Amino acid sequence: MPRRRIGQLSWLDGALSRRGERRRDVLAELKALVDWAPFERELSVLPCAAKGEASYPALMMFKVMLPQRWYELSDPAMEAALFDRVSFVSFAGLSLEDETPDHATLWRFRQKLAEAGLIERLFAELSRQLEARGVVVKQGTLIDASIVPSAARRPRMDEAVISPSDPDARFGADNERRRFSFGYKMHVAVDQGSAIIRAWHLTPANVQDVTVAPALVPAAAGVVYADRAYDAASLRAALAARGCGDGVMRRGRRDQPLSPEMVARNHALSLTRRPVEAVFGTLKRSYGFRRMRYFSAPRNAVAFALACMAFNLRRWQVCTTR
Repeated sequence: MPRRRIGQLSWLDGALSRRGERRRDVLAELKALVDWAPFERELSVLPCAAKGEASYPALMMFKVMLPQRWYELSDPAMEAALFDRVSFVSFAGLSLEDETPDHATLWRFRQKLAEAGLIERLFAELSRQLEARGVVVKQGTLIDASIVPSAARRPRMDEAVISPSDPDARFGADNERRRFSFGYKMHVAVDQGSAIIRAWHLTPANVQDVTVAPALVPAAAGVVYADRAYDAASLRAALAARGCGDGVMRRGRRDQPLSPEMVARNHALSLTRRPVEAVFGTLKRSYGFRRMRYFSAPRNAVAFALACMAFNLRRWQVCTTR
């Protein structure tokens, strides 16, 4: 399949680059942090255009996905931003004379990422670079989950539980307030020292947090901190077998109330694990996850993974500028 040639700079690109020297270019700083060659190798298997058309380079399309998450843009809004914003064009590796992808091309590329199962490998490569640069501290790990409503209409009580629009979404209850939401559940493992997301998982909202936890805990997790939803003997045994510390809060039972010592321990652990709530707050407030955007688990998983990578890149930038 023919590939488009992009990034051939013109005199206008040079003039604008000199103009940019007078102010901080955040996207240029983010772009410079990453070694993009391994990503290009992983993405080289993807065709990025319909049959017979010259395709955009897969790495360029992947780069486009990141500012889309940073600025919470829909595909049509991202198409417009690539047409209007010089910093977006430069981050993607395009020149001002290059034709930019339209919203349908962005949609198809994200779909191909889901079908090819590449998103986990891309996340792993970014994690490898973060660890190689010493950004990940690995002294402790905060795990938690948060429900995000589906993009589909919530089924009524007299309707089938499975939505025809979003068949992967399910009803799930908030652990504290016991309110039922229809959608998905985001699971993350966050590095205690850097707030880097070390692992992610997306499930229907009815999946219990503790069942995902063993697969969510990364290697060299240190002490694992979690709320009462993770209080299970099976998880404590799994953590001990992997050499991880037990920072899981305990919950009382009807016939076994918590002792004052356990109440004090829970309080101390709640303060330690609190930063993971800020991660979810950023994902929902700034990365568009107040509600899922797509109508299937694979597409939503790709969007969630891209948001986690975008979040980690911003954390990397913060760590390098301290």
